[in-house]
Amino acid sequence: MKPVIFLVDDDEGSRDAMRRALARVGYEVEPFVEAAKALERIEAGDQVDVVISDVRMPGMDGYELLRRVRAVRPALPFLLVTAYGDIDDAVSALQEGADDYLTKPVKMQELRRRVQLHLERRALTDENKRLRARIDKTFGFEQIVGHSQAMEELFERMRVAAPAPSTVLIVGESGTGKELVANALHESSPRAGGPFIPVNCGAIPGEILESELFGHERGAFTGAHQKRIGLIEAASGGTLFLDEISELSAELQVKLLRVLEQRKIVRVGGNLEIDVDFRLLAATNRNLEAWVREGRFREDLYYRLKVVTLTIPPLRERPDDIPLLVQHFISKFNEDLGRSVTGVHPAVLSAFKRYQWPGNVRELRNIVESLVLFARGDEIGLEDLPVELRMPNITPPSQPAAEWQPRPMAEIEKEAILRTLEHTNGHRARAAQLLGIGLRTLQRKLKEYGEVSSRE
Repeated sequence: MKPVIFLVDDDEGSRDAMRRALARVGYEVEPFVEAAKALERIEAGDQVDVVISDVRMPGMDGYELLRRVRAVRPALPFLLVTAYGDIDDAVSALQEGADDYLTKPVKMQELRRRVQLHLERRALTDENKRLRARIDKTFGFEQIVGHSQAMEELFERMRVAAPAPSTVLIVGESGTGKELVANALHESSPRAGGPFIPVNCGAIPGEILESELFGHERGAFTGAHQKRIGLIEAASGGTLFLDEISELSAELQVKLLRVLEQRKIVRVGGNLEIDVDFRLLAATNRNLEAWVREGRFREDLYYRLKVVTLTIPPLRERPDDIPLLVQHFISKFNEDLGRSVTGVHPAVLSAFKRYQWPGNVRELRNIVESLVLFARGDEIGLEDLPVELRMPNITPPSQPAAEWQPRPMAEIEKEAILRTLEHTNGHRARAAQLLGIGLRTLQRKLKEYGEVSSRE
């Protein structure tokens, strides 16, 4: 949908020139001779993304229109057009609450630049509000459920790390809640008032990830019709969370290292260095130290990332947390789905504790959601469970310590991926969601394993 500009000016020549200049770059411009007519449309709730108004007009002038608009749409970008060289008008415009001002005769290139700037600022503000609402509802220390010793130790490290400016590397298997931890760190930090910008490096195709992170200038490549602010720049004043950071290409690893050292970026297709101020949180389900030894990840970037390391234990290593998590999820999905499940049978909890949970807490959450949705009574029974949780031959109990034999991580990872594909009947997208990895990552792994028969 095109941005809509309300243009208010009683001077036909000036009004028409600005209308043509803005329409030429793709904006939908609504011209008004009278401020009262524009105000009527705004009060009616019509779409408008920016208001541009002359100051001196018969009837309602620009200042009065500004005051009236602020009363109903306080965040709407508002630009006042003042007489050339009239400093008093310019000062008054800003004092009255205008976001910006232009002087007549208006330079059309400058007009377009200012409008684009305020549209970008508003888009970022709106996105931050949406993220804030989502975070307030979903995230926080209280949402990371667990009372096992391993989780208490994690919470204590988080409490110490949260207020510090240090870079944090969050390590854990897929589905353990790495983004929850990152959100909690941000919300408990001095940057909580700034944006939290999450980026899944494994979910964005490599050929566009650079543009997503660094932004681009107009004309930087085919399809770059206008300048775009990247996610690193958008995180200024707040926190940038790079999930699956191991998926960064060698070239992007170099560029990220440079940003961390210099705190400056250059947009794709540009040459201007832009200062950025953000805290970096990164996450991985890989053994980055091994990847460094194998030459798959830069050693200097690795040490830049692991200033503070937080390791989230997998669910199979903290079975005592399962009853608490189950009840937490039942309460959540009762509210979300309008159900009234009171709990689970003890045999269900025993089955849950035997299961190895390759998808970790995310898999448990998804299973509980399904159980609550399809529950036939107040209590979830053993007969309600998926077959892989009921049948010991599919999911054997944990082996006693004396029988346990260590296995390579690659073998464990392969088993987790293939078991999850069995659970989803070969549906790759669903398996990737349960595992907490990008679909491209899953497809690459399956190719390595020689598995080609799964569905998208």
